[in-house]
Amino acid sequence: MSENTVVSTNFIQAIINEDLKAGNHKSRVHTRFPPEPNGYLHIGHAKSICLNFGLAKEYQGKCNLRFDDTNPSKEEVEYVDSIQEDVHWLGFDWEGRMFYASDYFPKLYECACELIRRGKAFVCDLTPQEMREYRGTLTEPGKESPYRSRSVEENLDLFMRMKDGEFADGSRVLRAKIDMASPNVTLRDPVIYRIMRAHHHRTGDEWCLYPMYDYAHPISDALEGITHSICTLEFEDHRPLYDWTLLALGFEDRPQQIEFARLNITNTVMSKRKLRALVEANLVDGWDDPRMPTLSGLRRRGYTPEAIRDFCERIGVAKSNSTVDVAMLEHCIREDLNERGDRAMAVLRPLKIVLTNYPEGQWEELELENHPDKPEMGTRKVKFGRELFIEQEDFAENPPKKFFRLAPGQEVRLKSAYIIKCEELIKDAAGQIVELRCTYDVDTKSGSGIAAGRKVKGVLHWVAAADAIDAEVRLYDYLLQEKEDEETEDGDFMSDLNPDSKVVLANCKLEAALATATAEKRYQFLRQGYFCLDAKVSKPGKPVFHRIVSLKDSWGKQQNK
Repeated sequence: MSENTVVSTNFIQAIINEDLKAGNHKSRVHTRFPPEPNGYLHIGHAKSICLNFGLAKEYQGKCNLRFDDTNPSKEEVEYVDSIQEDVHWLGFDWEGRMFYASDYFPKLYECACELIRRGKAFVCDLTPQEMREYRGTLTEPGKESPYRSRSVEENLDLFMRMKDGEFADGSRVLRAKIDMASPNVTLRDPVIYRIMRAHHHRTGDEWCLYPMYDYAHPISDALEGITHSICTLEFEDHRPLYDWTLLALGFEDRPQQIEFARLNITNTVMSKRKLRALVEANLVDGWDDPRMPTLSGLRRRGYTPEAIRDFCERIGVAKSNSTVDVAMLEHCIREDLNERGDRAMAVLRPLKIVLTNYPEGQWEELELENHPDKPEMGTRKVKFGRELFIEQEDFAENPPKKFFRLAPGQEVRLKSAYIIKCEELIKDAAGQIVELRCTYDVDTKSGSGIAAGRKVKGVLHWVAAADAIDAEVRLYDYLLQEKEDEETEDGDFMSDLNPDSKVVLANCKLEAALATATAEKRYQFLRQGYFCLDAKVSKPGKPVFHRIVSLKDSWGKQQNK
């Protein structure tokens, strides 16, 4: 067994180990990540990135980044730049091996001419509708194109004239000559080149003839010395065409295509086409909207690359498609942020409290830990005074049984401060409660003696009016309403969008330490969840925070049962 062999944890590693044992590909491991630059990468691409770059690292091999830029009508430099940023953010590097399918346009054209010369490709004049009719069905064989018998000389002439722009878009295509009776419809003389007058972001208007992905993919792999070409499961039926192309052109050390199950997540749009539709319809605030499952959206949301890599490791690599509960992804980010997130107090829906027995014009400074289990993360100072804010939901005028928060005549402890008791409530003309008059027990300051240890069942977070900063806080929910799987090509997924996926709270009160927050810093707002600053929309003196994930962890609890 090769010294590069690792212990198999999935079927792809088992295949690679067998190749190394047999000395295939000169005992090399060389993978690639081949995104199409027609949109931003999403969490599903993260699985592929981690797999391809991860395998290369495990086997001391290499992994290329190659852009599949064969369809210029949908591709933009913006997407190329974003993809590079996302791969680097996840913690991977292509070490200078960044390529484009367009790098190989001249070679791909030469290979197509060679297929024609070998009698394995022909120029076809059938319309798209006629081609569909000739293709046959899953139970009936197709019919050969009337243009299939053109001579090599005629095909070479027509193909050159296609390249030179003599014919209209869509009027002719180049097809591989394989088998119209094949039970695999993909092999029924597939199109490998089409005429398309579209400006390419790299080659400009040099070409009006572009290769199809199924043709460009295997040749690009072979030219780069790829050994294991790892694709998602929808390309399984395309593997015979991948192999046919390389064999027909006489490549010797041919890469091997291996398919694995793509990632589907509940309540999550996992189609780049659908994500693009959301952006173009202005139903989200761009590709990096924190509700989007794009890597740029997750990054802005506050997810860490460590949490996403952990998630990809946990879900593993399988041969059959399945759907992962989104709670598992949330569990991974909670575990990560629980370790690294500073604690802070934030009141999202403030209700004012006046401590009537606290001296007016005075305040005191309390010291709070930044993390209850990590003293090395230090402490911070917060002010405590006569006027405070608590959450509206932490008070009930007519409390139900076992309501251990604040109510008339009831006591609670304010986190790291004093026990207070509600004595009176103030209402406005509409009957809404706008203020609570309370008293505090001066002998119950946290950590200051026997009286301080007096037990009450409720502990509330709070912010002092003298210390509060005003902020906007955004609470995000799933883009899709509760549903097992959105992956239906014919379904109207727009009708499943969650109308409450974004809630904006404009008058929140946050403790003063959050005034210096940066987008890279994550916090646990006590009893609220994990939050971070949204640097894209925050303005000086007007910070905007959003919730990364709530504190509730249903998936983690299920695993610990």
